Amino acid sequence: MTEPDRDRESAEAVSTTSLAELARLFFRLGATAFGGPAAHVAMMRDEVVRRRAWLTDAAFADLLGAANVIPGPTSTELAIHVGFSRRRFWGLVVAGLAFIVPAMLITSGLAWAYVRFGALPTAQWLLYGVKPVVLAIVVQAIWELAPTTTRTPGLRSLALCAAVLAVLGAHELVVLFGMGAGWMLVARARRSGRAASSIGWPLLTLPTVAAATAVTLPSLFWVFLEIGSVLFGSGYVLLVFLRAQLVEQLGWLTEGQLIDAVAVGQLTPGPVFTTATFIGWVLAGPGGALVATAGIFLPAFFFVALSGPLLPRIRASASASAFLDGVNAASIALMAVVTVALGRAAVVDLPTALLGLASAVILVRFRPNTSWLVLGGALVGWVLHAVAGIG
Repeated sequence: MTEPDRDRESAEAVSTTSLAELARLFFRLGATAFGGPAAHVAMMRDEVVRRRAWLTDAAFADLLGAANVIPGPTSTELAIHVGFSRRRFWGLVVAGLAFIVPAMLITSGLAWAYVRFGALPTAQWLLYGVKPVVLAIVVQAIWELAPTTTRTPGLRSLALCAAVLAVLGAHELVVLFGMGAGWMLVARARRSGRAASSIGWPLLTLPTVAAATAVTLPSLFWVFLEIGSVLFGSGYVLLVFLRAQLVEQLGWLTEGQLIDAVAVGQLTPGPVFTTATFIGWVLAGPGGALVATAGIFLPAFFFVALSGPLLPRIRASASASAFLDGVNAASIALMAVVTVALGRAAVVDLPTALLGLASAVILVRFRPNTSWLVLGGALVGWVLHAVAGIG
């Protein structure tokens, strides 16, 4: 695509997508997107590629690849990227906030109950019914994205290699950058007729937060700003950072409180990083919830604003485009590996197996809005719990 074509496409996006439409879409996704980043990505693809045709699968894969290689919560950054692609700066802000706010409000309510009553409300029936539905949504997204991200035999081999490395325990960032760099070198060698000599990666050393004697709003904000600025990977990686900072170094939380906070992040829809909202409320009330949430998500807005405008230039560069192709193939492989783990947690008996199968059939046959499908799964979970004591 030429530069004038890109400018014309950008102008059309800005003129045809309202900020209110972006806000409605991502607020609804933030309120119903259970299941972690893989599920969020699948639901966003359903909305912005299949239902609204805002992006092609190739463009969506590029945004996902870009979100995977910058620090912060991947699915939130993907929402911010989509907002930027439609309405530039204000789209970035509106889409990101709309996706975060519902989860922040729900988490704040649970944090209030936790502080007030000393325990978390039990709602296992909710995940019991939702997880099989989410599994079907993710599998459908992978099935439809794979032809775009692994369109050649070489990229399919690359994706297989990425999946094997992930299963063997390699860090997500190592897999993504490794596959991207490897495919870039292959492409360069094909163009030049000789193997590229070497490639080096800078090792960043980041400062740690000094130990604090008491919780203050500025210190709470800084702790979560630092975590949001350097954290790659899943919610489980977030657990490692939170434990090191808040339990071991600062002594602000107990191990039990941290486990409860992570459980809330998994239980609620939207970004898992709203675990920070829960911790902030427990440590410093509503003000603490607000500054902790702002601290952990603010870097995501900054990194997307910095990297979003560069994507057309990356695609214009042969080497950088090959790197992004490798990252995209690795991303879909990592989604597949996560889906296998999600399947083991979601399909635990005959009712969940039947619910997952029914969801897959409904998706293929009727192609409904995935948010309603998730809510339907929650309703089924509640009925089974209330009538038969299941879940």
